[in-house]
Amino acid sequence: MLREVECEKYYRKGQCRHECHADFLWIVCADLCMALNMKETVLYKSDQTPFQKIKHALGNAGPLIALAALVILLSLLTDKFFTTVNILSIFKQATSAGLVAIGMMLAILTGGIDLSVGAIVGLSMVFMGEGVKAGLNPYICISLCIFGGAVLGLFNGLAYTMLRLPHPYIVTLGTLNIFRGICLLITGGSPFSGMPEEIRFLGQYSIGDIFPVCIILLVVSYIIFGFFLTRTTLGRRIYATGGNPLTAKLAGINIKFTLCSVYTLSGLMCGLSGLVLAGRVDSVFPNAGLTWETDAIAAVIIGGASFFGGKGTIWGTFSGCLLIAVLKNGMNIMGVTPDLQTVAIGTMIILAVFIDIVRNGGFKTVKSVYAKTQSKENK
Repeated sequence: MLREVECEKYYRKGQCRHECHADFLWIVCADLCMALNMKETVLYKSDQTPFQKIKHALGNAGPLIALAALVILLSLLTDKFFTTVNILSIFKQATSAGLVAIGMMLAILTGGIDLSVGAIVGLSMVFMGEGVKAGLNPYICISLCIFGGAVLGLFNGLAYTMLRLPHPYIVTLGTLNIFRGICLLITGGSPFSGMPEEIRFLGQYSIGDIFPVCIILLVVSYIIFGFFLTRTTLGRRIYATGGNPLTAKLAGINIKFTLCSVYTLSGLMCGLSGLVLAGRVDSVFPNAGLTWETDAIAAVIIGGASFFGGKGTIWGTFSGCLLIAVLKNGMNIMGVTPDLQTVAIGTMIILAVFIDIVRNGGFKTVKSVYAKTQSKENK
């Protein structure tokens, strides 16, 4: 059994890494370890061998290494890839999907998933488009897009927590179809073009006609959420909820509030993504964001997050987004058909999930998680 003084000592060194993942308060970590009679299951950084430290560092840098390797390979295969215009184009194309991936990462960190992200992008854009049609102030229309997405995300969170469904997969699969259907009902399946300048600003404008504003927005968003996840109480509670929900509950964390916050933030980022997309293409269309959930999941898992929850970094997701954007761009330049591109992305998802399973203890972990789920459903 861990003693409180041991937990305090390691936390002060910034090395508290117990199974309970409650490193946001060493007192909580100590009390829970004592209450649950838990033993240390992870080596502290100071106890790791040089080989283990190198292995850990390479594991964290895996997505970045893969991205660098892909960039080098495409640069050697075609001289059209590594140009200033093309690199900026890759970042611009990655902006909307990258914002959606932030919300998806939050959901996956809690051990859940949000399949409705693409539909929320589309519906939040439709809200904004209807506001433009009605002649509302452009800033009110922008608010309708961003906060409309947040409300849709909150609906997902409330439906999941209040209905006590076994997994958010069920709720978000349902709302994916509901939100997409509402898009088609409102618009009649027809696009609407001619956005005001205020809406086009984030999607089309550049600083000094060189650096696009949307790229700055993407980087700033990742910096903010990097700070949020590592330096705020709610951010650490998201990790705690995904790492061990029972322990998080015993620590006094409001699991329902945390989950609702996660899906609300996911919807908010989808609304922001819809705003950028509408500004870039200067139109609103009901099929916006179609199948984006696939790219978002791929980016998060390729970036090193775990489907089991509690593991993942915001910069890993950023690397995953760029990896997918670079891969698509390279395949476009080399004349690969969209059908084969879809096959390639699907293959990457399966490979990333397989690596995640191996990294988390192999298929025994999958069996144990499945057994826990079955026992919960039986109760």
